[in-house]
Amino acid sequence: MKTLIQPPSEPTAMSDRPWTDQIVGARMTVDQEFSSQVEASQFTNQQWSLIMTATEFEVEHADDPDRARIVANTDQVEQIIPELENMPTGGMGGMGGPAQQSRSSGGGGGVFDSIKSALGLGSGGDGGDDDHAEKLRAAERLTQEYADELQDHLETNGRWESVREAAADDPSGEWSDEAAETDADDAGN
Repeated sequence: MKTLIQPPSEPTAMSDRPWTDQIVGARMTVDQEFSSQVEASQFTNQQWSLIMTATEFEVEHADDPDRARIVANTDQVEQIIPELENMPTGGMGGMGGPAQQSRSSGGGGGVFDSIKSALGLGSGGDGGDDDHAEKLRAAERLTQEYADELQDHLETNGRWESVREAAADDPSGEWSDEAAETDADDAGN
C-alpha cells in the first residue's frame, strides 16, 4: 500500500535556519517588552508590524564571539514606506502621537493628496520626499533598537552564545519576521 502523504523532500523553513529555531520564544518576549518603544514612536502597531515583516535579522560576524551581533537588515523596508503613508499615523496605536500632530499642522493627507499621489503628481512640495526619508530613518533606528534588545535578552538569559554558534553554522545567517510569524503560528498549534 502506497501512502498519499509523503514526507517533505526538503527541510522546512525552520530547519533551514536553525539559529532562528532557538529564538522564537525570546522574540515573543521582546515583542511584548518593546511595545512601549513602538507606542512612543511615530508608528502605529499596524505600521510596526508591516515594518517588521519587511525586516530581516542577521547575526553579523557570527563566527567571531567578540564582534558578533544581531543586526536589522532593512533593505526591503523602503519598498513599504508608501504603504505606511497610507495607514493611520501617530504613536500609541494611532491615538494622536507626534507624527499625527505634525501631519495635521502641516497640510498633507486627505482625499485630494491621496488622489495626487496615486496619479504620480507628488506631494506638491510639502516635503513628501523628506517625510519618506524620515520614516525610513525612523524605521531603521527602531528595528535596530529591537535587534539590540533581542540580543540583550538572549545574553541576559545565557542563550546568546548558542544562538551565535548556530548562526555561524547557518549558511543564510538571516531571518525575516515573516518566518517568525509562521514559526509562532506553528508553535501555537
